[in-house]
Amino acid sequence: MTLPASIISALHGPRALPLRAIEQVMDVERLGAMHQSRLSFMRTLMRRIMRECWQIEIDKLALDEQGYGTVIYRIKTPNRVYSFVIFSEYLADEDRNDRVIASKWDLTMALVDGVIDDTYLQMLRENVPKQEAGRVDSRVFVLSRANRSMRNFDYIVDKLASGEQPEISKLSAVGYLYRTTAVYGSGKLGMADWEKVSSCFVDFNRPFSAEMFVCLMLRNFSLLQVEHIAKHRSADSFRGMQVEIKRFIGIGNSTGLGMAPYLINHPLLINRWVEMRELALARIRLLGVVSQGLRQQLLILLERAKIYTRQTVTEDARQTDNNQKLLVDLSALAKNIQQGFNDWDSLLGWSEQHCSLQGQEMLVSLMLELYPELVDDLENYLVVDELMDLDPLMPLKKVQQIIQQRYAWALSYDFDCPQALQHFWYRSQEKMEPRLGLVNSEPGEDRQMPLGIAYEVRKCFDLVTSHLQQDPQQSTAHFVLAQPQLRGILRRVQSMNKSMYGDIQVNLLDENVLPMHLLRCKLAFFGVGKFDPKSKLWVRNTMFQGAPLLEEIGQPFNDDWFMPLAPSSSQVAES
Repeated sequence: MTLPASIISALHGPRALPLRAIEQVMDVERLGAMHQSRLSFMRTLMRRIMRECWQIEIDKLALDEQGYGTVIYRIKTPNRVYSFVIFSEYLADEDRNDRVIASKWDLTMALVDGVIDDTYLQMLRENVPKQEAGRVDSRVFVLSRANRSMRNFDYIVDKLASGEQPEISKLSAVGYLYRTTAVYGSGKLGMADWEKVSSCFVDFNRPFSAEMFVCLMLRNFSLLQVEHIAKHRSADSFRGMQVEIKRFIGIGNSTGLGMAPYLINHPLLINRWVEMRELALARIRLLGVVSQGLRQQLLILLERAKIYTRQTVTEDARQTDNNQKLLVDLSALAKNIQQGFNDWDSLLGWSEQHCSLQGQEMLVSLMLELYPELVDDLENYLVVDELMDLDPLMPLKKVQQIIQQRYAWALSYDFDCPQALQHFWYRSQEKMEPRLGLVNSEPGEDRQMPLGIAYEVRKCFDLVTSHLQQDPQQSTAHFVLAQPQLRGILRRVQSMNKSMYGDIQVNLLDENVLPMHLLRCKLAFFGVGKFDPKSKLWVRNTMFQGAPLLEEIGQPFNDDWFMPLAPSSSQVAES
């Protein structure tokens, strides 16, 4: 989406706002310390649904007593009608697997344009449960699948059937009933591609909006299903789940390396996401004296963040350490605020001197939370034309200067050191999913994906320098004719020079590369919480925890479900 003149001026004009430096913002460890915010995609989707009062109703409910069968929801927006179909099937415990190699799931689902008739439903029934092994048409624009939480699902059914409510402590450990293992869109398996979705299905024309909506619908179906099973198990003693508990249940997610290449392969889009977040922060940094009311609101949010962090369960040593550092940072920030601070810019500067990256980035999210009037309009500009053009007339000397200035981080790596080139990225033949391999010990290097941007820049720079020594007046066109294999990296270098951010400053081929930083960054943009790494290659997290329920659409909406806390016994009693 084209930016309005006011935002272009704020970003690039002679009186541009004070954005944080690229080398600071795009450092991979800082990106790996990001948290959800008002601009995260779940938050923007929920605001749109509530603001436009989407009508979401059950069109077909065909579940047996065990909760197996088919459910179709009809979604009516101001622009169009869609259908969300879920197939629930029995899954033996030995077949339950969250890895991408799985071929059976408890639930499979699809988001579809228009109303589904019996003939189309049969086509979906024959293909959606197969996922990658099936094929659909362009009426479908998201496919997904999910497995039950073995620790929560049967436990909650038993509690509701006996007329009791689940214990909050158990929900705090695992805050969901289902977790997704993949959410597919953008043209995969015959679905509508992004161009069609963004132009025809305008209700989902923001990044990953349709995918996030499927997760939201899955969350709400999970609540319906446990009550359905419990009621059929014991109609006389059954008692429905209380509203506060329902809101606290989200949807789980298992995410692996599939997300990592996206951030590298879409630098202009990532640039736009980061630009909007940094622009929102810059608007706040320009404000003068901070009122006592806002200081108190920040202290309340800091306390909420502390409790939320304590309620986050993880067995990963690195994440545990990060959470402990964050708790220390939050206490230090609260103490500093109580002692008084001059303005937001000075508080942010203080955090950069005294807090870990986790604490610094949490402060950014909290600052954005305090100023919806300065932040929320930017949610309309998270899409960008990703065309990267090659400028053949650019003097090669200019290309050299761009690399020296823009890619100094890439030139800083010593690629003569074997440790700098220990990994390669490739796509598995079976599932077409990204994998990380070790050079000289694992097959697949001959099919590697071009994700080593730092290395590619280094090779390009060396050849550019060599050519300039022979002909200082050479143009990009002449260089490309001599070195056609560098066309892609040249296009990237020239295009990214027109942006503020975009390139993540990391050597993804390094011996010590941590893909988890990339996963955390993208998941923060999605809006997930309860980040729980299971290795350096995949992570579990929670989505839509605390979000409004479908039955609350149309009611007054307080967009305050950032970092939801486990409900207290008094809250549960009142609901």
